[in-house]
Amino acid sequence: MPRFRDALAGPGLAAIAEIKRRSPSAGDLRPDADPARLTAGFERAGAAAISVLVDERFAGSWDDLRAAHQATSVPLLAKGFFSSADDLRTARDAGAEAVLLLLRDLDDATSARLLAEAESLGLDALVEAHDAEELERAVALDAPVVGINARDLTTFEIDRQRQLALMQARDPQGKLRELLSRPLVKVCGLTRQEDVDVAVEAGADLLGFILVERSPRRSESVLDVPETALSVAVFVEETPDTTADLVQLYPDDGGDVRGREALLLRDGVPVARVLDQPWQGHDSTHWSSAARVEGRVMLAGGLGPENVREAIAAVRPWAVDASSSLERAPGVKDHEKVRAWVAAARS
Repeated sequence: MPRFRDALAGPGLAAIAEIKRRSPSAGDLRPDADPARLTAGFERAGAAAISVLVDERFAGSWDDLRAAHQATSVPLLAKGFFSSADDLRTARDAGAEAVLLLLRDLDDATSARLLAEAESLGLDALVEAHDAEELERAVALDAPVVGINARDLTTFEIDRQRQLALMQARDPQGKLRELLSRPLVKVCGLTRQEDVDVAVEAGADLLGFILVERSPRRSESVLDVPETALSVAVFVEETPDTTADLVQLYPDDGGDVRGREALLLRDGVPVARVLDQPWQGHDSTHWSSAARVEGRVMLAGGLGPENVREAIAAVRPWAVDASSSLERAPGVKDHEKVRAWVAAARS
């Protein structure tokens, strides 16, 4: 399997940094960019891979890719409007480990041919989709890596402020390091739409709805969550059909409401392990035990605005989860505590 895909498939959050001098929509971003210096800085900041624009419409060139290749051991993605085997060979010879294929510009026969050519050259391919139809095409083509374009989507919407902040930052390596250093933030035990809305406004990434009969925070359903966040349905022992983006499944009730460990699943596939405190109990070794667990960990249990930074420093989790500490009554959130929780976790 090519190194580019390996880099993205590792545990935790993997970021692809980008060298991009200009954008057709935003104009000049970094016209005097030094690809070698930026590449080395991105690698030090923790980038899993680096994308290099080689198309002249973005003020890029193959020389930019060559310079980046000389400055890093991180896998490089060549980004341009590629339509032939010659394009892919040029990318490989300039130092790319992966190439971008835009389904918007390629029919299925050409895409399949280029995917096969990339494999024969030892390249990975990131297949870019702009809408739901193109996403279905990418899946049908068995694309090794699929990207969703933020600018041209018609059926998906995402907030681009964080993306633009990185592209235009005075210190892009520092901004990347900042984004990679924080875990995802979950607010769980939500039962009211107004509480969901406050959590989203505060910047929560994950919104949890407990669909367990015995829980004092049981929600009647998964409430409306915008596309800037993901909904999580929490179950114990079984997973009924749900509209949630993710399922958090505790395999047993721990003799009460829930056990201490759960799996976070997307379409039935494990995404992370959830490590919790005992139900209405406390284990003083919880953080130290969690810190020894490999792979993606969502840390839960006993967390709040006052201790989440300490927990993050001790465990380095993929995500953090709070519920009862953010309440003024079971299932009813204190909005100031929710805002403080998200701010502390993201600081």
